[in-house]
Amino acid sequence: MADTVLYEATDGLVTVTLNRPEALNALDLPTKEALLAAVREAAGDPGVRAVLLAANGRAFCVGQDLGEHADALAGEAEPGGAGPGGAMRTVAEHYGPIARTLAEMPKPVVAAVNGAAAGAGLGFALAADYRVVAAGASFNTAFAGIGLTADSGLSWTLPRVVGPARATDLLLFPRRMDAAEAERLGIAQRVVPDAELPAAAREIAARLAKGPTVAYAALKQALAFAAEHSLAATLDLEARLQATAGATADHRAAVAAFLAKERPTFDGR
Repeated sequence: MADTVLYEATDGLVTVTLNRPEALNALDLPTKEALLAAVREAAGDPGVRAVLLAANGRAFCVGQDLGEHADALAGEAEPGGAGPGGAMRTVAEHYGPIARTLAEMPKPVVAAVNGAAAGAGLGFALAADYRVVAAGASFNTAFAGIGLTADSGLSWTLPRVVGPARATDLLLFPRRMDAAEAERLGIAQRVVPDAELPAAAREIAARLAKGPTVAYAALKQALAFAAEHSLAATLDLEARLQATAGATADHRAAVAAFLAKERPTFDGR
């Protein structure tokens, strides 16, 4: 992987860190490729039980590196192929797959948002299951401001988080949202002082890494399914998923611990 994305695995928790602070973690081609490789590795590793998506510097991720993008539009460089069509190929090759992998991996993902999250940076944060946000952080959809539509899953995730009307407003009229507003809208599940963000986010992610991994995967699947299906179809899926979760060693151990008035220990299977 490129040194612009760091990958650290400890006790079932993988921390994927954007590490291009001098560019506000803007996404150039090496960074996008490394980030996609990192989240795919974490998703496919059965030893990984939770993922923490973090960033170094004063921004979480401000989206596409517009310098690189301008070169691609001008045909002066070919990060995705020459010409406008090639410049936009990165959406299908990188942004979509990254967001989908974060949202669909069978383990919880926590985003630690330390600063500005704009465009694809906001999309990746919303693809996570839980967002811990520094009080000084901010969010911006950004796309319409540069003549683009949404990508990185924002047209799917944002309405589900803030509601269709509010999502339309934020996409049509991009603006800066501070952490307090993001918390009111549901974009941030927890806001902490800036200095406390690394420890708070890691504590939450580590707790999830010690939890019932199969049950977490089923919860993610059920929530995504329910957003697009009827109550009847969702009840059918819940029954199937509950049968799977009920057959795990974690469930049996938790029941035994409850009866013994002890705290359960989960092995993720």
